[in-house]
Amino acid sequence: MPPHDTAVLRVAGRPVGRYVTRPELPVRLSPRPYLHPVTTLAGTAVTELSPADHTHHLGVGVAVPDIEGYNFWGGRTYVRGQGPTELDNHGTQRHSAFQLRDPDGFVEELRWVAAGSELLRERRTVAATELTDAAWALDFTFSLTNVTSGTLSIGSPATNGRPGAAYGGFFWRARKEDSAPDVFTPETEGEKAVHGDRADWLALVGASWTLVFAGATDRTRRDPWFVRTAEYPGVGSSLAYDEQVPIEPGDTVVRRVVTVVADGRLDRDAAAALVRKAVSP
Repeated sequence: MPPHDTAVLRVAGRPVGRYVTRPELPVRLSPRPYLHPVTTLAGTAVTELSPADHTHHLGVGVAVPDIEGYNFWGGRTYVRGQGPTELDNHGTQRHSAFQLRDPDGFVEELRWVAAGSELLRERRTVAATELTDAAWALDFTFSLTNVTSGTLSIGSPATNGRPGAAYGGFFWRARKEDSAPDVFTPETEGEKAVHGDRADWLALVGASWTLVFAGATDRTRRDPWFVRTAEYPGVGSSLAYDEQVPIEPGDTVVRRVVTVVADGRLDRDAAAALVRKAVSP
């Protein structure tokens, strides 16, 4: 899958992420720009691209399984009363232009297109910042504007009848290892307790790395976390958890997630300290 165009994110001169803007992917995977590989400062990869268990998982990016019935997540579509179903309803996120492109980040414009029509226009801002000699932060903001003449509805398998499957929005497919990663928030731990929690931050801890995800705006912090550890390691911030989210013509939905990428296995105190540093004004 050779990319047509890439941007390399650097922290203190070291490459920590590769952003592919025009991937060559089958339509069934809902082609979209993504970050992969993303690494710690020591060079440990903390993302996966099209793993065998979910070929539509593409590193770090934005993916939504239901926008007015179109699938911008990839793979099968959950149909109420029918279950996961193969449909010819996949959309594509198309890179339009970089408004800004620096070694430590970029501002990008994208078009969300399905069935030959543009539904959403996105402005995506990504920045990489050094926190310590063993940790850095990925600051990821996306703004989705409805460019159609009618209301668009953002949904998820959960809002379509599949309990607990409220994925859609910012999503990070983490590195799969021999053992499932640990997961905890400031108050809870374990996949069952953390999944669906509205915590300020969430830590995913692998063999030699830690990812700490933090909602960086009040609105983002109101979105519950989507978490998987046993089946596969993945974390997302759920746009449509309990009910579908309408976007009126011309209106914009904005979310910002800051992720600490650290070498080593951080405990709760260390994770919280790095989040404070990463999200501070």
